Amino acid sequence: MSRIGKSPITVPEGVTVDIKDNVITAKGKLGELTQTFSDVEITVEDGTITLNRPSEKKDHRAKHGLYRALIANMIEGVSKGFTKELELVGVGYRASNQGNKLDLAIGFSHNIVMDIAPEVKVETVTEKGKNPIVKLTSHDKQLVGQVAAKIRGFRKPEPYKGKGIKFVGEEIRRKAGKSA
Repeated sequence: MSRIGKSPITVPEGVTVDIKDNVITAKGKLGELTQTFSDVEITVEDGTITLNRPSEKKDHRAKHGLYRALIANMIEGVSKGFTKELELVGVGYRASNQGNKLDLAIGFSHNIVMDIAPEVKVETVTEKGKNPIVKLTSHDKQLVGQVAAKIRGFRKPEPYKGKGIKFVGEEIRRKAGKSA
């Protein structure tokens, strides 16, 4: 059984945490995030946050670990931020950006132009002889993951040649073709 909810969260310098009416707010140098919670008691003392559950019901145990993880991600996000990197693998696959508009050429008859949320910063890196990389950074972990999954969904990596959009470091299970 997981014990994630029992471990305390340390609040780094420069981050303030406020709790009002089942809403926790974290402010830091990168931004501000809020999260509603229920069925747990949250206390902030001496730069540490602890969560307690009122009973041992299954629902209370589940929410105990859930809210601890969400709050830890909020605090890490407003202090350090989160980054996801996507790699475009394929001949002629290109990526460019103008501000928060991402322009992808990934083998379709037309380019895909995607407006990205203003909270997410997008950067494209193209080096000669290497695959183009799209870097997404933000203070909100859920938003970065959602945007990265949407971009990856345009052209998922296929198992025969490995072409498509994949996360940097992701291993693609390869299949043998007909000739093997």
